[in-house]
Amino acid sequence: MLEEIRYRIKSFLDEAHEILSVHETAPSRTVFLDKTYEELQELSLKQDELLRQALRCIENNLYRASHILAWTAFIDLIDSILASDDFRKLKQARPKWNFSSLEELREEVPEYQIVEVCKELELVNRSEMRVLHGLLGKRNLCAHPSDFFPDYNQTLGYMADILKMIKNVQNRQY
Repeated sequence: MLEEIRYRIKSFLDEAHEILSVHETAPSRTVFLDKTYEELQELSLKQDELLRQALRCIENNLYRASHILAWTAFIDLIDSILASDDFRKLKQARPKWNFSSLEELREEVPEYQIVEVCKELELVNRSEMRVLHGLLGKRNLCAHPSDFFPDYNQTLGYMADILKMIKNVQNRQY
């Protein structure tokens, strides 16, 4: 009996979110981001928490913060992939880069260049690299003083793009 009531409530909520999600400013649209998020493969605890915080920021109308957290989760995934072979492939692609740890890489190499080397290492293709450069540019506008104040729809789009890029990167062999 109790299980049936839970099932009905969940069915009702799912249907209500689906109906409301077509309205431009309805918070139910974030439910679909949650579904996309659930499709991702394993993330580190840090990446998982950063993405969850980015989703909570959307729910609380903290759109600039959401951009920053979503990008941070993505770049942390990239960094962990690059570090997975003790940076062998990265050092072959960029022998002049001088770093010996993940922390040094993060301090010494701009994220724009990290995205570029991801193309060489076939973690992303050319069009994805361009998308990532655009996403980084928006993240920078949110992280630094600017007149850029993304709205709900822009933030949902940004988050959807980040989740898609995470999924694409996870599906590639390194």
